[in-house]
Amino acid sequence: MIKAGIIGGAGYTAGELTRLLINHPEVELKWVSSTSNAGNRVDSVHQGLIGETDLVFTADTPLDEIDVLFLCTPHGFSKPFLEEHKSEIPESLRIIDLAQDFRIADGEHDFVYGLPELNRERVTTDTKHIANPGCFATAIQLALLPLAKNGLLTDDVHIHAVTGSTGAGVKPGPTKHFSWRNDNVSIYKPFKHQHLLEIRQSLTQLQPGFESNLEFIPMRGCFSRGIFATLYLRSEADLDDVKRMYNDFYAGHAFTFVTDKDIDLKDVVNTNKCLIHVDKIDGKILITSAIDNLLKGAVGTAVHNMNLLFGLPERTGLALKASAF
Repeated sequence: MIKAGIIGGAGYTAGELTRLLINHPEVELKWVSSTSNAGNRVDSVHQGLIGETDLVFTADTPLDEIDVLFLCTPHGFSKPFLEEHKSEIPESLRIIDLAQDFRIADGEHDFVYGLPELNRERVTTDTKHIANPGCFATAIQLALLPLAKNGLLTDDVHIHAVTGSTGAGVKPGPTKHFSWRNDNVSIYKPFKHQHLLEIRQSLTQLQPGFESNLEFIPMRGCFSRGIFATLYLRSEADLDDVKRMYNDFYAGHAFTFVTDKDIDLKDVVNTNKCLIHVDKIDGKILITSAIDNLLKGAVGTAVHNMNLLFGLPERTGLALKASAF
């Protein structure tokens, strides 16, 4: 059994990760660390786990007891934590960081960018450290990677993507209260979202010299979870050829599927799937992409990466049903 530990255990992502790990047939979740909840039962915070676990939050992080560490901590925590505990980290410990600290390759760290559809061949049993992708970044990259692979990102890409309230985290804030979020839509960080850096890094990996603008308008939606993204760009490519590129690119991948049907957000919520629809209208390629921000956009991909790190079948522990009805 793979022994796992979680740091930052009180948030939405950690709650979903705990759910996945306690039901994973090859994992023993040894501990969940949360300094603010130390001594409390995990199911007193994540009440959806009542009856499923007797785990109690701890303030300790005994790294020598585990095989894989998941960091579900705020951005900026991972680097100083790993530096401070360098002498305590076993050589064999796998680390999966869900924050943005190591997503950008800078020559100073060995974290592999863990989007399996892009870097599956680099996430092996010999890999030690994974930087899990961001949620918006996952939905947008999966919509664009086949075009980049075929050198078709030659014009500006226009992106609109709306995310559920869980994407903003569990800590209360003015734009997170039900009375504000319900029956409401708003934009934030237009053209400046932090995920643009990792998106551009990945697209350039497949299409060297990519320099087109990514015109991204992120939006807050009046629902709890999921990301629904629409993207378009001008192109001379034939639609049938483009569809073939998408089907070829994702053939053999475990969780991303191209469909000729219009997609709905409900088709993916509570799953680790990404659904993609491609069309061409008036000289513009239109791509629609939908994921669950907490699963495919976060902990589902983290567990997918863990499966790859330990040589397990990719879908192990991730056979989840969409909660549409």
